[in-house]
Amino acid sequence: MPVTGPDFISLQVRDLAASQVFYERHLGLVRSPAGPPHAVVFDTTPTFALRDLLPDTDLTGADHPGVGTAIWLHATEVQAIHDSLVADGHTIVTEPFDGPFGRTFTFADPDGYRITLHDRA
Repeated sequence: MPVTGPDFISLQVRDLAASQVFYERHLGLVRSPAGPPHAVVFDTTPTFALRDLLPDTDLTGADHPGVGTAIWLHATEVQAIHDSLVADGHTIVTEPFDGPFGRTFTFADPDGYRITLHDRA
């Protein structure tokens, strides 16, 4: 049987509570009641989650965590999210532009993960 697509995406983070606040405040994600105590699972499809660092995981060794991995999330208010991140002083990696996936930009989350948002479903 073939793989049907992504089912669960999880990022290891240094400060679970701070990352939860960031994703809730700036991206509007809502925490799901599901999930273990060492993780925050959001009510998304596919499931997107944050979790405490696994033993022996060091996020300081690379330019940014997840080098070589692209994480794209769909959003309906891409420009407003961008403006909110800028107003709070967060790093914008790629400024908003209009392309094949609609309004698109990339930011760095509190741990430095590069997250791209786009508005075309």
